[in-house]
Amino acid sequence: MLSEEAKDKLRQTLEKIQAWPSVYMFKFILEPDQERVDRLVALFPTESEILRKYSAGGKYVSLTVTEVMLNPEEVVARYDKASEVPGVITL
Repeated sequence: MLSEEAKDKLRQTLEKIQAWPSVYMFKFILEPDQERVDRLVALFPTESEILRKYSAGGKYVSLTVTEVMLNPEEVVARYDKASEVPGVITL
């Protein structure tokens, strides 16, 4: 899970740089373990746009997820849930 300090910093940054509701782009990197990828994808509604890109050697996969978010708190909550998936790096 994200620390409270990290959540507060992200929340403050999001409030300054975007008007809400807004289309938000999440970015994640992880090893291409199907169970973990599926667990991460399950955090997003089916109407979200999800792009997968594998590294040249296939050791990692990046997921870019685009979704309409209502406020910074929703973004923070989603990142917090994603941080519970083992091995996920959030960008």
